[in-house]
Amino acid sequence: MARTSDWPGKIVALLRAGNPDAAIEQIRVAPNTRDLRALEKMMAAAQLAGRWRNVDAAIAESIQALSAPRLHRSP
Repeated sequence: MARTSDWPGKIVALLRAGNPDAAIEQIRVAPNTRDLRALEKMMAAAQLAGRWRNVDAAIAESIQALSAPRLHRSP
């Protein structure tokens, strides 16, 4: 059985504590798109979606960056 990540809950806790800047920094180094999608769902359930425009933008940018194919890197 796959283990769920605690990461989205920690980001929501940062937002509830009133620290959106720290949440944005964590969002920018998100582990994968699955965690970002879980964060979106958790924020919607907690009625936090749309409260901080810059947080929503950071989530969208991170999803786009992690979803895009990687550029080839030479060794």
